Amino acid sequence: QVQLVESGGGLVQAGGSLRLSCAASGRAFRRYAVGWFGQVQGKGREFVAAISASGSSTSYANSAKGRFTISRDNAKNTVYLQMNSLKPEDTAVYYCAADQDSSWSVADEPSQYDLWGQGTQVTVSS
Repeated sequence: QVQLVESGGGLVQAGGSLRLSCAASGRAFRRYAVGWFGQVQGKGREFVAAISASGSSTSYANSAKGRFTISRDNAKNTVYLQMNSLKPEDTAVYYCAADQDSSWSVADEPSQYDLWGQGTQVTVSS
């Protein structure tokens, strides 16, 4: 069973940058599409970005376009989310998730993903 572990969160000032990592156990991970979602307490998980298994296709939420970049290194079984020009409204717990049923999908619906990490907190101060 593949397990996902996020890291890289923390406290940063507005305008700063963070790089989140999603490390997976198991080589099967390289066959899965992966998404990043953010969740604020009391609200549902919101789509941030997704990447296909090969890395050839990506998708972003409007709020992330031009500021965030999703990428992956399948040799390291890791997906990254580079977050630049951070804003206070980016504050959330960020989760990575894998779609074990698809290698090509870059879906924006949490229900499309069936394997989730434990999350990493990102806090952006003004």
